[in-house]
Amino acid sequence: MTRLTDDGRVEFRFYRPDASDVRIAGDFNQWDRSSLVMQHDGNGWWTTTAEINSGDHRFRYYADGKWYTDYAANGVEQSKLGWNSIVSVPKGGAAWQGRSSESRISGSDITGKEQAKKQNKEKLVA
Repeated sequence: MTRLTDDGRVEFRFYRPDASDVRIAGDFNQWDRSSLVMQHDGNGWWTTTAEINSGDHRFRYYADGKWYTDYAANGVEQSKLGWNSIVSVPKGGAAWQGRSSESRISGSDITGKEQAKKQNKEKLVA
């Protein structure tokens, strides 16, 4: 799942209790599996935050050599290689600069999630 933090960063949360290594790859980091490493919080959840330019971005989690889609993100989209998750960053979100990720655990509310789901449903119907 994803959410926008108060400082404009995107928080990623992924539940995979048996994983030993979880990373995020997406169009915001040129699909580089090594640049955005998640931190395990000890309760099965993996978290990280990142600065990402505004707009809609595709991403997937990469855990122990397997790809996973985040169906709780702002949307999903089929690609040639499977389903990608979508995170929507409004204008004013921080710019991605390839900085190291940092662990940040906070509330589970997802800003604008219901609105994004509605918009995605409308796109699929059209």
